[in-house]
Amino acid sequence: MRSLTLFLALVFFIIIPGHSSAADFLGAPVVPGGKTIIKTDDRLELETDLSHNELVAFYEEALKGFKDIKFRWWKDATYIEDDGNRPWHSITISKTSKRGESVVIVKDNWTWIIGTLVLRYIGVFVVLMVLFLGISISGKIISSTVKRLEAKKQSQEG
Repeated sequence: MRSLTLFLALVFFIIIPGHSSAADFLGAPVVPGGKTIIKTDDRLELETDLSHNELVAFYEEALKGFKDIKFRWWKDATYIEDDGNRPWHSITISKTSKRGESVVIVKDNWTWIIGTLVLRYIGVFVVLMVLFLGISISGKIISSTVKRLEAKKQSQEG
């Protein structure tokens, strides 16, 4: 009986699109049947009896067709990131050794946005400094080589 229930639940997730009947948090789909651990305005943490692969399949189906969604497969989690302008920033599906996984949905925030911009700003100046140093060193090498060649040429003429 239990295997029949599990089979029907799996068929339910495959046949019916996840986003049509699922609740959402900040516009991000929430896997049905999860037990809410923490829910604030900025963060939703829940645990579910589904396996990691079932959760990833649910989110791949629910987010299919959305632009600017990136899946990152890490050793201990699958990280789903929105690089667009949705209210949520990421969905993290943690891998555990036991049956059942945790899902964390985090709101997009200005700290992350400003941090990314600052890193890019600093990165641009680091690249410009490296280019400046390379051009300066090559200029000194070239000018000293030209001076030596001119001195050698003058000594041969004179």
